[in-house]
Amino acid sequence: MHILFLTQILPYPPNAGPKVKTWHVLRHLSKKGYRVTLASFVRQEEREFIPFLKEICHEVYPVPIHRSRIRDAGYWLRSNLTGRPFLVERDDLAEMRQLVARIISEDPVDVIHSDQLSMAQFGFQGRAGLDNPRIGSNNGRVPVCIFDAHNAVWTIVERMKENAPWILKPIAGLEAARIKRYEGMLVSDFEHTLAVTEPDRVALEQAAKTYFTGIGKRISVVPIAVDTRELQLARRASGSKNILTLGTLHYPPNADGIRWFAKEVFPLVLARDPDVTLTIVGKNPPADLLQLQVKYPQSIEVTGYVEDLTPYFERAGGMVIAVRAGGGMRVRILEAFARGMPVVTTTVGLEGIEAIPGEHVLVEDSREGFADATLEILEDAELAERLAQNGRRLAEEKYDWQVVLGKMDALYEQLPGKEELAHV
Repeated sequence: MHILFLTQILPYPPNAGPKVKTWHVLRHLSKKGYRVTLASFVRQEEREFIPFLKEICHEVYPVPIHRSRIRDAGYWLRSNLTGRPFLVERDDLAEMRQLVARIISEDPVDVIHSDQLSMAQFGFQGRAGLDNPRIGSNNGRVPVCIFDAHNAVWTIVERMKENAPWILKPIAGLEAARIKRYEGMLVSDFEHTLAVTEPDRVALEQAAKTYFTGIGKRISVVPIAVDTRELQLARRASGSKNILTLGTLHYPPNADGIRWFAKEVFPLVLARDPDVTLTIVGKNPPADLLQLQVKYPQSIEVTGYVEDLTPYFERAGGMVIAVRAGGGMRVRILEAFARGMPVVTTTVGLEGIEAIPGEHVLVEDSREGFADATLEILEDAELAERLAQNGRRLAEEKYDWQVVLGKMDALYEQLPGKEELAHV
């Protein structure tokens, strides 16, 4: 079976949630013996990682991409003219369309696996809202289209609207509505959709009801996976009063949650124990977080991107993963479990993860409750160790990639009209 796999971001190194998810899916498909051709947007600094992907993919085709605020403003204006989501307009590049058409015309494809919202458009010829015939002649074949959703994105934007300044609420509401319509169209039009949590499955089904009822059987839940063999237990420093939080900080939901903890929760922690410190790790920290480091040089450290997280895990007494406007699954929590780190998160943060509050993780949503729980994992060594051990066990039993991704096998082996296809 020949799979054309389309990604919005180069899935290596697996150092951020979307990359982790996609990397393990590619590893699994390769391990099953499928022939995978990867077409991915690539930033200049990522080109050095292409050889690693060639070790598991038959071919890797990079499409250069450049971001800028000026270009984004143009894409936003265009989305207002077309009615399509901004994310879709931004990534609708002719170079990717031409590449997909060329691949299919030269080497017939059985499955187009579109990874994330903005890549689904390349499973079709022409723009969304038209008749959407399949791309190219493909030697008369009609490739099966799979939409790997990662998140029900419309719910993320809807949640962000709740915490946005009043002047931005109408813009966020408009974008959420556009994304909901678009995701509904994709779920209705594609042969199958993959969601990572049951709440996402329900949200995608809700979006699709505008177009088609009874769509639920065409949506499967396959959780995000981690590699528990690679993510070994951290040797946490005894008695540490350091709290670690991390996330890719140019992703708005990550920045929003970390900002909430640093500005509204951490001062409550310091008021009770001035010796507690906070380390914020993540690429592209916003200016206001950097200013906090200047304001509280003895208490807050903002590192930016780091190559190796191990030293930060080992010097921390625990982790906080504050999420107010997320969707899908928090890979940060799964990786913390695998590392044996005691974790405090929110109800939204724990969505989709089969962890029990008080057994695997502490869950609080108020400022005061979150501060109390943060101090609790630092002060109660027995509790911290119990959470760490239970979290590690959960990661091994339910979220290791070699356990989780077997759920994809039934889908790929029962694709419509694919009974005659054999593995390479």
